[in-house]
Amino acid sequence: MSVKISCNFDSGSIEVVSAQAPDAIRLRLRADNASDFYQWFHFRVHDAAGVALRMVFENAAGAAFPDGWPGYRAVASYDRRHWFRVYDTHYENGELIVSHTPERNNIYYAYFEPYSHERHLDLLGQAEMSPFAQVCSLGSTVEGREVDMVQVGRPAPERAPVWIIARQHPGETMAQWFVEGLLERLLDAADPVARRIREHACVYIVPNMNPDGAVHGNLRTNAAGANLNREWRSPSLERSPEVLHVRNRMEATGCALFLDIHGDESMPYVFIDGSEMVPGVSAATAARQAAFLEAFADASPDFQTTEGYTPDRYGEQMLSLASKWVAHRFDCVSLTLEMPFKDNAVLPDGQSGWNGARSKRLGAAMLQPILKHLIVG
Repeated sequence: MSVKISCNFDSGSIEVVSAQAPDAIRLRLRADNASDFYQWFHFRVHDAAGVALRMVFENAAGAAFPDGWPGYRAVASYDRRHWFRVYDTHYENGELIVSHTPERNNIYYAYFEPYSHERHLDLLGQAEMSPFAQVCSLGSTVEGREVDMVQVGRPAPERAPVWIIARQHPGETMAQWFVEGLLERLLDAADPVARRIREHACVYIVPNMNPDGAVHGNLRTNAAGANLNREWRSPSLERSPEVLHVRNRMEATGCALFLDIHGDESMPYVFIDGSEMVPGVSAATAARQAAFLEAFADASPDFQTTEGYTPDRYGEQMLSLASKWVAHRFDCVSLTLEMPFKDNAVLPDGQSGWNGARSKRLGAAMLQPILKHLIVG
């Protein structure tokens, strides 16, 4: 029997080579719409209840981060709300192989728990209805979507400008789950930590820096093929308007703390890449960064400081990255947060691995170090 596979929906992405037999499905990971990056997948298999599926992603070795496949397990869902890991996922001979027998007729498989554009709009709607927030557009993307910003609080001399951006790389959907958790807590009238932050800061949050790439099902780039996290030194309206719009507003508001939220394909840890190596960053800022990391570790056992990137990772590209450019420009604590696509080796969960719910909890926990930074730093 042949198998029907579809991906013509928000963030859908796959190429079907052969689906004539359920136990011999051949697939190819589809490249971003205007670049050669690929690793994200999201597709639906129809009429598959009780059918043993064996899906081979034959070009996995050429993915953007092939080191991300060992130890990785695909995610699946019947209702697009509850996602679980597919235990029989393995990487061998340059191919990713996912074997699974669905219990229901229709099932979705994805690289990580998706975060849809509809959910993004719902999140904006919830913020719009809060007495503590307002939603505005910073400008348009390459394809005319909005670069939306949620502003919590109003600027005042006594309030520090805090910037949080997420999903420069659209396939890193855990970043927007993180923002959802952070924003829900920040707008909670009954939460004392949130209340104190609102008293001491005006928080500017961009939940999705790359809505074009997200809708296309891209891993890493926008609709023009730009890796937004390599555009901060000299963004352009034609190639990277998303960065240009955010940078322009940041120049107007200033920045006392900056967080750029990401996911890492290969490393099974939650970690932060700091800016202590950036030219122009003062010793005082480096000390404040160390205090921030300590406070974050106290707030969430999911976070650790042992594993992470080496300080010499970026070379000449350094100041083209968001957190590095901001640190250089404003001499403030400016951090890149990374969450795993796999599981968190510090606190593993065999059923779900790292997922949207855990990302949301981490986002909520981030309020604690933010508050300490505002009061002590």
